[in-house]
Amino acid sequence: MSFLTDEQRSQMLANGAARARGERLDPLPVVKLYALDAGAAWLLTELDAGGDKAYGLCDAGTGSPELGHVSLSALEGVRGPRGMPIVADPHFKPRQTLTAYLADAQRDGSIND
Repeated sequence: MSFLTDEQRSQMLANGAARARGERLDPLPVVKLYALDAGAAWLLTELDAGGDKAYGLCDAGTGSPELGHVSLSALEGVRGPRGMPIVADPHFKPRQTLTAYLADAQRDGSIND
């Protein structure tokens, strides 16, 4: 199972390459992943050159969302408390930059979008 469309993967790889070149970025999130049966969510903006390690706003559902990296292949194997997988939100449309989402999530204790 892949969380990303080809277009999303291309955009995230481009964002990752820009950051690797030292460019300062504050992009819109490209994809939102979430657990179907838990409070975890990820707003991701970039991928490393290998195409697995993503960067973005990570919310494990513990009240402390933060920026960080996550392995997409590891997320594919994660199941929530009722055995449901993590999925990509096909209707997600970003409304602000990643740092704005971070500020809101830290204030609220979770990603609320």
